Formats: sequence, structure tokens, C-alpha cells
Amino acid sequence: MSALHGLARNGVLRAAINTGNRALVRVEGAQLGGVSPALAARLAERIGARLEPVVYPGAGRVFDDALQDRWDVAFLAIDPLRAARVSFTRPYHVIEATCAVRADAPIRDVDEIDRPGLRVLTSIGSAYDMYLTANLRDATLDRFGTPPESFAAFRDGRADVVAGVRASLDRFFAEGPEIRILPGVLTRVEQAMVLPGPDNPAITALDAFVAEALQDGFVSRALSG
Repeated sequence: MSALHGLARNGVLRAAINTGNRALVRVEGAQLGGVSPALAARLAERIGARLEPVVYPGAGRVFDDALQDRWDVAFLAIDPLRAARVSFTRPYHVIEATCAVRADAPIRDVDEIDRPGLRVLTSIGSAYDMYLTANLRDATLDRFGTPPESFAAFRDGRADVVAGVRASLDRFFAEGPEIRILPGVLTRVEQAMVLPGPDNPAITALDAFVAEALQDGFVSRALSG
């Protein structure tokens, strides 16, 4: 674990936390809860550093800052396109992305969204944005903002469908019957801890840290807590 001590500078570990992913992060007043902040806190404790969360509203902005020296460790979905800027550990959690539509829409399942004439909204730089970019054929892809911003734009009339992490969609559209969350899975997203730069020499040690957190039940407890 000696390689991990070099992640902190002057005793401070800057951890990028994406509050747009409600499956991994909860905002509890002034505190951050969920598995990603829990892993960040465990890592900081392990290396004897003070944790400094660097809060982001979406994964795209975390990735944009990967080579800007604004964070030391982060949490992102594994994607080959991102490997040019970051190094990934093994996944610590797999989450589901799906879509939401308006209550009167004829679409009944996520498999039905790729239709001519439909506009599918996604947040910029998200894992499901990358998936839709690679796989959408007949519908039109529309990109806008962070996950909450894209959800709000959809609620206000933009596009026919909005994509997102299921837990985030459930929370955002919990009030009122005018929006339906579709059954089925758009894509399954493997979430990992990441370090800035490709082939970061400390990634092996961080991967061992994640493996230990999985094996001893820390991750499952943080997810259920």
C-alpha cells in the first residue's frame, strides 16, 4: 500500500465525488453519503490523509478535469474511451441505466426507444451517453448538461425520452404521475475507482484496496447503509 501514500499531497487527499449519480452518492445536508464517499474516506484513513471532497454534478466534468490536477482519485464508469486519460481499478459496483418517458407516451420498454422521430436526451459525458452514441441508430440523440439538468430539461418539455441511472431517475421523478420510468436495462455500468493519467503506476495498489473492500464486505455495507 506504500504506493497509495503518494496520492495525497501535504496530507490531503482530493477525491472527486459525482453527486449526479444517486446510486453511489447521497447528499445529506452538508454531508456526503453513499459508497463512493465511503470508499474515499476509507482510503484517506488508510494512508493517513485528510479527505477533501471535490464535488462535481456529473461524470463528464470529472473526466474533463482528469489531467487538470484538480483531484487525486475519482469514481467513474469503466469505458475504453476514458482510458486515454484515466486508469481504472476493477469495478466495485455495477449499476443499471434506463430511461424515462411521459406517462402518455406509447413506449413501454427501454428496448423501444430507438425509433425514427424520437429524440433521446442524455447528460453530456455520462456512461450512458457513450453507450447511446455507439448504439442508437434511428432515434436522434440530444445531449444536455449534468444528469439533474438533463432530467429537469426533459420534465420541462425537451425530448421524448431521457436516459439516466435508474436510482437517479427514480429519485428525481418520484413526485407526480406524469413521468414513467421504463422497465428493462439500457446498459449496465461498471463503476471503478480511478487515478488520473493512463497506466498510472499506483493503480495496482488501488485495485488491491478495492479488492479488499469488496472481500471484507465494506462495499456491500456502504451500499445498504
